[in-house]
Amino acid sequence: MMHCSQPPSMSSICRPCAVSVPNLTRSVPFINERGVGHCTSVSRSVNMESLRSGYLFPEITKRELEHRQKYPQEKLIRLGIGDTTEPIPDIITSSMAEYALALSTVKGYSGYGAEQGKTELRVAIAEKLYRNMGVKGNEVFVSDGAQCDISRLQMLFGSDVTVAVQDPSFPAYIDSSVIFGRGGNFEEKTGQYGNISYMKCCPENNFFPNLSPYYTPKTDVIFFCSPNNPTGNAATRQQLKQLVEFAKTNGSIIIYDSSYAAFISDDSPRSIYEIPGAKEVSSFSKCAGFTGVRLGWTIVPEELKYSNGFPVIKDFDRIMCTCFNGAASVSQAGGLACLSQEGYKAMMDVVKYYKENAKIIAETMRSLGMKVYGGNNAPYIWVHFPGQTSWDVFTEILNKTHIMTIPGTGFGPAGQGYIRLSAFGHRQTVLEASQRLRNLYN
Repeated sequence: MMHCSQPPSMSSICRPCAVSVPNLTRSVPFINERGVGHCTSVSRSVNMESLRSGYLFPEITKRELEHRQKYPQEKLIRLGIGDTTEPIPDIITSSMAEYALALSTVKGYSGYGAEQGKTELRVAIAEKLYRNMGVKGNEVFVSDGAQCDISRLQMLFGSDVTVAVQDPSFPAYIDSSVIFGRGGNFEEKTGQYGNISYMKCCPENNFFPNLSPYYTPKTDVIFFCSPNNPTGNAATRQQLKQLVEFAKTNGSIIIYDSSYAAFISDDSPRSIYEIPGAKEVSSFSKCAGFTGVRLGWTIVPEELKYSNGFPVIKDFDRIMCTCFNGAASVSQAGGLACLSQEGYKAMMDVVKYYKENAKIIAETMRSLGMKVYGGNNAPYIWVHFPGQTSWDVFTEILNKTHIMTIPGTGFGPAGQGYIRLSAFGHRQTVLEASQRLRNLYN
């Protein structure tokens, strides 16, 4: 633990962190009964100080650990964090294993690769997933996942850039905006940052924001996720047309997160490129079980330019080359296998398995008389508990059924009264969780 307190005998040596002590910034850390640490003359980023509470998912993990320690004999079921559980298909892991073994040979060894990703993978993503959408291989930037790309995309813009997010939405959009100085002051009463525009998405507006100026002011950047995490709602073609037109009118850039596009089974667009005029980030994490393997991509259109006419793609290429050494070559071999005919079918079979899990959970909650959303085009089920706070519902379910969920307020103020359930689990575990929930609420 790092801290600034000193024993009395050290008080003349180290001052509080706000005081500059240049000659001691390289001093040997002291040891006392409270831990190890030392003061420097380096101030903390004001943006980091602006962050409120801990990041949602580590907080959930902390509570899970506490619960396990309190109830060591109980079987805990995790329907919270969206981590995959089914094995990666053999056709995909075999390709990664073959590539890894080849690294032990002179012929098969390779070191650094292109920061933007292997050319064949970039082309395969463009041709397999964005066929007839005008996406070119050089516009695809392969990465270590969509969440990392969210922060790298934030590097493109100045601190004075304004941001809009769905409410509720994935916490990384807001937290990364705050870290880059775009959040403004946090307002305790509303639970919102003053400089971020929160686009409310709820059942009353079919989970799509009201884009009239009164409700959604003009911003420079719009973060939009479809199918949405956490609500599980997929935007319709007409809704995305409205969003693109709204962005064009205001001269905004849309950062579109399509990480769950593989779960769409109706006629909702899988990509915003079906409606021309935006950029997109996506990932193999949930569709191929790559949450631990880490592989994703971002598409930046060549024609997308800043207000001064400079191409955005050139800056993003520079950021990738400066801040990233390229996705692991073994992971990229797995990505290529995912996009082969046999690999893609195997990957979609896993998606189908999780979709069946989602159906089981959603039907269980509906049978208990609850308002249930999502679960059709996404691996998440969004359940309403009117009159209760999200954390109270989370705590009750955890203590009485030993099931981990996610409180809706972790995704924004509009999530109050909701919890998110994840379909990423083994079938028998999902069935057992459903029975526990029936026993609790029947």
